[in-house]
Amino acid sequence: MDVWDAVAVFAAGVAAGGINTIVGSGSLITFPTLLALGYVPVVANVSNNIGLVPGGVTGAYGYRNELKGQRERLLRLGSASLAGAVIGGLLLLGLPAGAFKVIVPALIVVALVLVVLQPRLQSWMLRRREGEHRPHGGPWLWAGVLLAGMYGGYFGAAQGIVLIALLGIALDDDLQRLNAAKNVLSAIVNGSAAVLFITMSIVADTRIDWGAVLLIAAGSTVGGLLGARAGRRIPPLVLRCVIVAVGLVAIVNLLR
Repeated sequence: MDVWDAVAVFAAGVAAGGINTIVGSGSLITFPTLLALGYVPVVANVSNNIGLVPGGVTGAYGYRNELKGQRERLLRLGSASLAGAVIGGLLLLGLPAGAFKVIVPALIVVALVLVVLQPRLQSWMLRRREGEHRPHGGPWLWAGVLLAGMYGGYFGAAQGIVLIALLGIALDDDLQRLNAAKNVLSAIVNGSAAVLFITMSIVADTRIDWGAVLLIAAGSTVGGLLGARAGRRIPPLVLRCVIVAVGLVAIVNLLR
């Protein structure tokens, strides 16, 4: 990797960290960048996942005010993210490298539909519950977060879109608070998958490019802080539009 390649990877990390904090799908910047520089897809995917972990942490920290009062909710849903990430990471290491090209676009389409319909679906669910207070969303949300964690551990692009859609439908809360919870759950997924990949690199010789990891980590750390500062000022309707726009771009990129 020469100097310009390193600059490109760092810049992609900054952009990915910011987008992940606001919406999700930052991997659709860093992952193609690594592929364009000649990295093998699985190596690029694993290195990218590990590198984006610090950005997830700084993004969650930037939303710390919106996280107040969500501790019990995040402990419950975080267990689903942790379990899902491990399963998804094992699938990545065990399944053919091209399998996600079939699965990922369909998941993003479903997530975007859920984001668009989220206000109506949320009102419908609240009417059906009729005063039943479920601050954690019940077992269906836990199962959905588990599946999102599996997806995030496997590839991760648009994981944030899937999570924000699930949280927005199942929970009666402000969208910015749900976005803060999404950032924590995404960080748990990426961090858990990263631990798995590092462990497998030791015991099973899974390849990791640590140069790319360090550059993406540095960039995503900066991007996570910048993204939190910008994202917390975005009104709910605008944030929902940004989510849909990023998701559509993700689909186009994956179908090329």
